[in-house]
Amino acid sequence: MPPLPVLSPIADSRKFNLNASAVAGFFGGEEAITAMATVHLYRGRRWLGWYNSPGSYIIAKEFGRISGSRFWNGLFPGSNHSPVVAFKLDGKTGPKYVASHSGTVMQQTGHLAHLLTQGTENSDVVPTSLPTSRHATISRISIVTVPEITYGNLHVQTMSIHHTVFASFPILVSVCTCIFSALFADWYCFAMILLGIISSGVTCFVIGSGDLNIETVKTPAEGCPPGDGMLLMKNNVIILKGEEKDVNVITKGKFVLKLKGEPEYTAVGLCSLLLEVQFLLQLLLIPQGSLIGQTMFLTSIIASWAYNSFLASLDEEKLQRKLFYDHIGLQQLTVLSFEASTRTSMAAFTCFVLCKDLLRPLRGIKPMNILLELVPNETPVWQKWREQVVAQVEKKEGEMIDFQSEDVDMSGLDEHDQALLKDLLKDAKHAYDVGLAGGESTPLLLTGRFISKPKASWASCTGN
Repeated sequence: MPPLPVLSPIADSRKFNLNASAVAGFFGGEEAITAMATVHLYRGRRWLGWYNSPGSYIIAKEFGRISGSRFWNGLFPGSNHSPVVAFKLDGKTGPKYVASHSGTVMQQTGHLAHLLTQGTENSDVVPTSLPTSRHATISRISIVTVPEITYGNLHVQTMSIHHTVFASFPILVSVCTCIFSALFADWYCFAMILLGIISSGVTCFVIGSGDLNIETVKTPAEGCPPGDGMLLMKNNVIILKGEEKDVNVITKGKFVLKLKGEPEYTAVGLCSLLLEVQFLLQLLLIPQGSLIGQTMFLTSIIASWAYNSFLASLDEEKLQRKLFYDHIGLQQLTVLSFEASTRTSMAAFTCFVLCKDLLRPLRGIKPMNILLELVPNETPVWQKWREQVVAQVEKKEGEMIDFQSEDVDMSGLDEHDQALLKDLLKDAKHAYDVGLAGGESTPLLLTGRFISKPKASWASCTGN
């Protein structure tokens, strides 16, 4: 079809060449990769990739390494990525974990523990402050009750309406620019825009057809103790309360992504090859197009880049965290948050919460090991402080808990050390008063389960 007569001089102009192909394969590649990574976090997202996305060469190189056969390794050299790592659903490491009953120590946990850690640290919940007579290192203590988990398939949320409407923008722009190129008889640019729509749409559909789930140790050994323990950060600690099989999903769980054709993933390799062919054809054919056709091509690239940038701006970890929380029972997963002004109060509070559980006897728990993890100082003052705290923790139900410094052997300590020990014991007493003695605005933690609702500290875990 010949171009419209009025627009013929513009369509036939060869005085200026945009040469958009020089950047189309590289421009916006990182945004496109990040946008593609959201395809598993929204239901229906795999159907919304039909637009002329930029960065085809970068996308091909990144996802081509998922394919594992020798043929694909030759086309896309480099270390092979598992699908879950390629889409950033795994790879982050969580903090150290110490189990209070079994004594298990994991120097680092996995991606799901990382999500929980970030969720509690960045929570907008106002923590309850532990009383103190002095201020030193501020520590946050989060107590997470892990509900009984019924494992099944992950239920990925549906995209919101405004997300879906926004997704139609690059699709409409790509289709319209493709039609306009045809109207101006620029078949080179028409073909390249159409190829970009097809290659991006097919890749998004193939990759988005994967099955996302959570893998963990679902059946621990019979007779194993409860899974109570603590995740240790630099200044913060997360106390986990729950059965072993339920706590395992946090400490040992991870996302798994099953794509068809494992382990070669031939379909992913073919999509990556199609993207590379698209890039090479763009280099050859786009410069042959007219100014109008190149402008249409560039317009579709810019519109698609804007949408990819929007997807890349979404907090991917927040989406993953919401998916994770929904899976393990968001409506039941609750968090209590406290703030300690000294590391001593934090250590004593944590020890009492984990050890003084009237419904769970000290089955293998060694309070001294917990305190050594939190305050490993080996000076005489700290040794005597830990011995006194352990002595109070190990008292039986009904026995008086007493942190009076007069009951502590002060031999070997000068007057400065004695004064320090008295302050440290006051911190321990304050932690006990809040953690177990209870109060009008604080919960009784006698069983490690939350009996009353504290003011300004109770919240359901969200994706914040």
